[in-house]
Amino acid sequence: MNFDDLGLMPSLLKAVKEKGYEVPSPIQEKAIPLILKGRDILASAQTGTGKTAGFTLPLLQRLSENEPKGKRNIRALILTPTRELAAQIYDNVLEYSKHINLRSTVIFGGVNQRPQVATLRQGVDILIATPGRLLDLVNQRVLFLDNVEILVLDEADRMLDMGFKRDIDKIMSLIPSRRQNLLFSATFSKEIKFLARDILNNPETVETSPQNTTVEAIVQKAYKVDKNKKPELIIKLIKEGGWSQVLVFTRTKHGANNLCKKMIKSDIQAAAIHGNKSQSARTKALFGFKNGTVEVLVATDIAARGLDIPLLPHVINFELPNIPEDYVHRIGRTGRAGAKGEALSLVSGDENIYLRDIEKLIGSRIQISTVEGFEPDPNFVPAENNQRTRTKHKPRNPNKGYPRRRNRN
Repeated sequence: MNFDDLGLMPSLLKAVKEKGYEVPSPIQEKAIPLILKGRDILASAQTGTGKTAGFTLPLLQRLSENEPKGKRNIRALILTPTRELAAQIYDNVLEYSKHINLRSTVIFGGVNQRPQVATLRQGVDILIATPGRLLDLVNQRVLFLDNVEILVLDEADRMLDMGFKRDIDKIMSLIPSRRQNLLFSATFSKEIKFLARDILNNPETVETSPQNTTVEAIVQKAYKVDKNKKPELIIKLIKEGGWSQVLVFTRTKHGANNLCKKMIKSDIQAAAIHGNKSQSARTKALFGFKNGTVEVLVATDIAARGLDIPLLPHVINFELPNIPEDYVHRIGRTGRAGAKGEALSLVSGDENIYLRDIEKLIGSRIQISTVEGFEPDPNFVPAENNQRTRTKHKPRNPNKGYPRRRNRN
């Protein structure tokens, strides 16, 4: 099957071909015809599967079937958890809509709202937004959502993890009840099923891969290492491997900053990206990483999803996540679009329990080795309380409140 078989209009097919795409991905092949028919969908798709085009293309076509006359109102709302993902979806919308008469814009926090407000006042058909800034501008009566025809929740599970449930509920109360709903999530967790029950109307379920599986093209390895020697080992691996464009994950913002400083002292061009960084600093770091001036991007899990980095060859878990699902999201940054990728994890003695949980989740063992001179202390015994400090996703009661949002986007 190719894109010509999906029922897309010529102007959209032209934009697709100009991007160099000929064959739709599985999620695109399944989702596009359903969305064109006006169906609500609940879609599970891992990162790197082409899901953005999977909802953007049919959304544009449905809006184009009734072109705006007079003042433009927001007719499609795309909600995302992070600023980076919002910006990347906006770029995709611009590319696919360049041959049709629709306007779009993106709004998120961390930057001056004045340019966003000016664009909104000129009228837009499609709005991509993070929940925090969206509600801020709604409260200021800068924008109104009473003409929304299509709602997209992208990375819905991430939004719940970040505590956006209350904001989502508020936004639902502001948009018409008669609308098309498209919900995309990496997993079909209990929380997602509760959310889908509240939002979707007789949805079609779309799955393109087994829940929580990792990409087959990714080679996964782990090194057992002394905790204090992790910075020295990761620098050695990067330098001796001659690696560039390496995405490194730490568990904390402070850890990301410290590791970044040590890499720079070792003549590795590195930059950190996390929630405490200003939007301009995050944008600068990501731009440098993409154009090659930054060799290593050190990130917290804010970057685990939504970063559009083509052909990323290496992901390193400097610290294993304490939520095994986050491991899948992290390593999903590599091995995309059929390309080969490598995911390395540095595992200290107190992280063995995390490693076991990850292997249980993915259903396979990860190849483990050591590097001479960096072996873990054979006498190390994890403290019992360390074994019990893991944060687990407990099924939430849908009738109770969700945790507060950690970062206002």
